[in-house]
Amino acid sequence: MAFYVGNEIDVGVEILPMKSMTAEMSSGIGYYENELYNVIRQGRGVPAVPLVVFGIAP
Repeated sequence: MAFYVGNEIDVGVEILPMKSMTAEMSSGIGYYENELYNVIRQGRGVPAVPLVVFGIAP
């Protein structure tokens, strides 16, 4: 958010593995479906940073 407030960026981008891909990765990593749910449930901060979320599948 600091970069957005500082007018360094116009949009935030998150690239996350899909849940099916996390089985092949170390534990504790966030995955797309969970983070998308969190964004929908909690919304974005103030000011609201435009966000693009990509999910990568194997």
